[in-house]
Amino acid sequence: MTNSENIIKGKLAESLVERLLKASGCRVYRLGSEAMLENIVQLEDEFSKDSNLGKKIASIPDFVVMGNREKPVFVEVKFRTDPESLEEELLLEKDSLENFWEAKIVLATVKEKPYFRVLTPPYFSKEKRDGWPIPVSNWKPLKDDPDIGAGQEVISKFEELAKKYYAK
Repeated sequence: MTNSENIIKGKLAESLVERLLKASGCRVYRLGSEAMLENIVQLEDEFSKDSNLGKKIASIPDFVVMGNREKPVFVEVKFRTDPESLEEELLLEKDSLENFWEAKIVLATVKEKPYFRVLTPPYFSKEKRDGWPIPVSNWKPLKDDPDIGAGQEVISKFEELAKKYYAK
């Protein structure tokens, strides 16, 4: 799969999750780093995406969501054909997302149900195996997240859309 295809699938996942959350009665506010990084890089010659500031900006979650409990929740959306590959990525790049933003990660996948899953910090257990943190594997169905409160009826409609648009 090309990089362009991955970007398109990621943007589709963001749109699906945004619409799903709104259809569930959540208020969803778009954040995201793409536009901000693009503008800063164009304006500041000395700005680097690899600097500490660049990494912090790049870690800005996709949305802030006001769901069931009326408290703001930061949400990062990811699409993965193979959900296990996201755990490997999170091992290396989770610090700002997990510790600074305390963001929930909503995963869109069509490998197996549930197609929409949520991971709440901490993303990994404190235990280690061969020096690496053990993935918590506490992905929950999105319908079970008490802060967001997306209903199964709405989720089922969006699972059909995910199947349709992510079909190979």
